[in-house]
Amino acid sequence: MKDFYKKILDNNKEWVETSLAKDPNYFQDLAKGQTPPLLWIGCSDSRVPANEIIGAKPGEVFVHRNIANMVVHSDMNMLSVLDYAVNVLKVKHVLVCGHYGCGGVKAAMGNDSIGIIDNWIRHIKDVYRLHDEYLNSIADETERFNAFVEVNVKEQVYDLAKTSIVQAAWKNGQDLTLHGWVYGLNSGFVTDLNVNISSEKDLDEVYQLRF
Repeated sequence: MKDFYKKILDNNKEWVETSLAKDPNYFQDLAKGQTPPLLWIGCSDSRVPANEIIGAKPGEVFVHRNIANMVVHSDMNMLSVLDYAVNVLKVKHVLVCGHYGCGGVKAAMGNDSIGIIDNWIRHIKDVYRLHDEYLNSIADETERFNAFVEVNVKEQVYDLAKTSIVQAAWKNGQDLTLHGWVYGLNSGFVTDLNVNISSEKDLDEVYQLRF
């Protein structure tokens, strides 16, 4: 434990030295403020690093993460991040990114009790319930699991579009587009689910074509 802790402190020093060697003003410039064009809503899984996946630098992505990249309307943490990103930072894109092999989605497919996380998993189970006919028609369990990951991302984008924060931004003519991706842990590539929504009209059209 002590060796690991010392290692991460040493890693920080090495990172600072490397960054300054490339640009002596790196941290001074970074401290002046942030103007990220993107809010990333992703899974807490440690294998899904937002910045690295899209090749972004610090200051270019505002990030919110939770189990299974959920947009829950009673989640004040998520809503606070979204409000700040949209109304203060004026991001132009909000991206919900799930990933194949998501443990939260997998747990929602079963009935085992895990602990307090069961209460969070219930939101994901609700997504399955909404699409059980489609998902249950997929015989192969792995394919069904992957399809559920994709369906979950799409539903989170739709829920995002229905928040008062996003609705008000569109009403005020703000340039704001929502997207849904799924990241492949075993490939590194992302799949664009083609739920790109930039207005209430887009939401209605895309929702009708979701399957």
